[in-house]
Amino acid sequence: MAFVRRKGNAYYLVHNVRRGGKVRQLHLARLGDRARITDDVVKEVSKKHPFIDLNWRSLREQLDNQIDLADPESPAVQKLVQALRNLNLDLADLFPQILRLSESPAVARELLLQLRLLHSTIQVKLDQFGSNNQMKRMHRTSGRFGSVPPEFRGR
Repeated sequence: MAFVRRKGNAYYLVHNVRRGGKVRQLHLARLGDRARITDDVVKEVSKKHPFIDLNWRSLREQLDNQIDLADPESPAVQKLVQALRNLNLDLADLFPQILRLSESPAVARELLLQLRLLHSTIQVKLDQFGSNNQMKRMHRTSGRFGSVPPEFRGR
């Protein structure tokens, strides 16, 4: 049976196997500092370990329920907020003139592509949080992390 294990600051996908009467952990993949099972991880593990049958849906569901965003003191929430702040600061320092000065048009194209993708992702996430009225109510009642409105509790 495979499961996700944290070792230090990184997460690993591991599987227990018996060898010589002893249980050993077989490291299937390093998932990084934020445990995610991507399609690339599935392909890599399936290629390296073709005889191990894994329930990918169950493993992904375990990881989806792992992050508790309701606890403002949790390391996952702190890390997410810090990453968003850093991204905002980095984007604030980016000006179109910098792209024009770039020696490589490929770099400028890739940066613009990633910015458009980020814009789309942010819009989808904002839409998932609900209507503008719900967002306004959250904003009025919240401090740094604020109290969670009843319609968002238990998610």
